[in-house]
Amino acid sequence: MSLVIAALYKFVELPDYAEKQHPLQDYCEEQGIKGTILLASEGINGTISGSRAGIDSVLKFLRSDSRLTDLEWKESYTESQPFGRMKVKLKKEIVTLGIPSINPNQQVGTYVTPKEWNKIISDPEVIVVDTRNNYEVGIGSFKGAQNPETESFREFPEYVRQNLDPKKHKKVALFCTGGIRCEKATSLMLSEGFSEVYHLKGGILKYLEEVPTQESLWEGECFVFDERVAVSHGLKSGNYEMCVGCGYPISEADKFSPKYEAGISCPNCFDSLTLDKRKRLEDKKNNQEN
Repeated sequence: MSLVIAALYKFVELPDYAEKQHPLQDYCEEQGIKGTILLASEGINGTISGSRAGIDSVLKFLRSDSRLTDLEWKESYTESQPFGRMKVKLKKEIVTLGIPSINPNQQVGTYVTPKEWNKIISDPEVIVVDTRNNYEVGIGSFKGAQNPETESFREFPEYVRQNLDPKKHKKVALFCTGGIRCEKATSLMLSEGFSEVYHLKGGILKYLEEVPTQESLWEGECFVFDERVAVSHGLKSGNYEMCVGCGYPISEADKFSPKYEAGISCPNCFDSLTLDKRKRLEDKKNNQEN
């Protein structure tokens, strides 16, 4: 039986977010749900997986809070549970930009639906920017999009200040995996003086779900933060594996690198893996094989 994966987020004032942690944790466990949900004063963000009935029950539980009645989510399906356990965590931000004054509850860019997205990014006056990290962009992106080459979302504000000019770049379109990073990214750019800022509603995942392959301007696969590693059009599982050493995607070509060791390292982390972590991974691998 297929399991449902639900990706959800909402920016909303939740001053009592800490009080929601344990009731939500307990309820998810009662429903047999696994995954991670982040709670902060600015809202909620998470990806969870379980049975159809379990997911429906948790979503109903969340939406019973009057502030979350319009909570939206995106669904995909898997044959095996992609998460090991259920975690409800308290955070300062549900997506970390590192600038407390940036608040999507106050201002965000103009939402563009997946069906309208091709027209926007095909406009020669529009600068298209991928707000994701470099390793995510490396396995797929929209044709012609700029790669900020960031290692974390915290670096995005500096990229904007160094590479984009509100007087020169009149129209900017941003996209990310599920839409949440763009909420803060567009809010940031509006605060920096950019006037026309667009973002893909529902993110890449919604685009791959709704836009037919023959009409798509997406190239490659989309990295996702679970054991599927990547998905393609129709949200079908992609062709990457995940490195247990660093969590980065591993391609078939990476496996031919002398820095690839199954269950231990990949070209991304081989040189930075500490002796202690290598020893732990080797022990874990040996225990699994014996």
